[in-house]
Order: sequence, then structure tokens, then C-alpha cells
Amino acid sequence: MTISGKRIAITGGASGLGLELVRQLASDNEIIVITRPSAALDQLKSNYPEITIFKADLSDEMAVKQAAFDLIAGFPAIDGLINNAALQYTPSFLDDEFDYGQIANEIATNFTTPTQLCYLLLPALLNGSNPFILNVNSGLGLVPKTSSAIYCATKGALNIFSQALQNQLEQTDVAVMQAFLPLVNTAMTAGRGDGKLPPDKVASDIIKGIAARKADIDIGKVKLLRPIARFMPGLARKIMKSG
Repeated sequence: MTISGKRIAITGGASGLGLELVRQLASDNEIIVITRPSAALDQLKSNYPEITIFKADLSDEMAVKQAAFDLIAGFPAIDGLINNAALQYTPSFLDDEFDYGQIANEIATNFTTPTQLCYLLLPALLNGSNPFILNVNSGLGLVPKTSSAIYCATKGALNIFSQALQNQLEQTDVAVMQAFLPLVNTAMTAGRGDGKLPPDKVASDIIKGIAARKADIDIGKVKLLRPIARFMPGLARKIMKSG
């Protein structure tokens, strides 16, 4: 199954998984990227001059709101929103290198901004054709690991938010979906073990899940983690504690 002829907004589309989603969707769809200014964003625009870019620091509420208003002004109807951008800091609260100042940024980027964009862009989505919201989540939104406590919490919150939003929008045409990822081989996961999935494979699975309008798109090892967490939660916590 493929997705074509859609107008899709993607956050964090200049690098990592977001860039791979742009690559796989751009040829058959109209792509809008919302992300912070960077050299990677300049390269994205050079490689894909046809896409539309709105620059915004996704941890800055006012910048996100302005980007959303500008997007709706130019595109009163969109068919999809993919909340992909995320930050993950690995030090624990006991580590000397833990940065207190990053807590708010991580929460804003991973949770607050996706909820805000769902709300701010909803009028445009309601005007779209077979519209969807896809929140990129993680297996850590089901069971946390020891490190990255804030990241795990934001992904757990995103999971509950997405389920509630599904209920709120069930009488509309807007499908609310989540993609639960294992470790993906991107810059964010550099130095974090082996067995990572390539971003092109993950992006392809996400796109297939969107086309099938699956509420939960479990990818890779998450397909095993979910039933363990459901039927043997103690075992799941033990596995992820040392993961």
C-alpha cells in the first residue's frame, strides 16, 4: 500500500527518521517540514526544492504557534501531520553531566509541541482528504528503561494523549495513529548498542501502517515487547531496566 497525492506536514524532517520519511514520501506527495534552522535543513531544501519549510525551534511555544499559524494561512487544508521530532538525553539524575536546563526542552519537544500542533493544525486536517495524525512514539512509551527518564516519561504521556485524542476525534474523519519504534540507527542513538534498525526500513513500515490506518504501528522488537508488557509486566520491566 502507498500514500500518494497527500499534503503532509512532518516535524524534524531534516535529519534521521524524519529525513527518511521525507525521502520516501516526497515523490508522490506535497511535503511541509517544520523544524529548527540548521545546516541539515539547508541541505534538505537544496535536495528537495519543491517542499515547503517552516523554521521553528520545537521547544519554543511561541515559535511553534507562529509556524502553525503560517502553515494554515498558506495551506487551509492538509491531509496528514507526522509528529516525528524528539530529543533524548541519556544521563541519569545521579550523573554529574545531567543538565537540569534540558528537562523543559525535552518535555516541550517530545510531548508539549506534538499536542499543540495536533490542536493548532486540526482545522486544516478537518478540511483534508482522509486525514491522519501520526505520533512517532517508542517502545519506551510502553515500558521505561533506566536511563533517559524524561524521554521515557514524555513517550508514555504521548501514548496516553494519543489514545484520548483517538476518542475525541472518532466521530471525525481524522485517524489518530502511533508508531512505536525500537532503536533506530540515527544520530540520536549513536553509541547506544547494536541491533538498530535502519531508518529506511522504519520509515517504510510507518508509511505502510499509515496507509492501512493502523492505530498502533509496532515496529521491530516492539512487536514482542507489547505482549510481554501486557501479560508479564514484571518481566518487561526487568528486561527494559537493563536495556
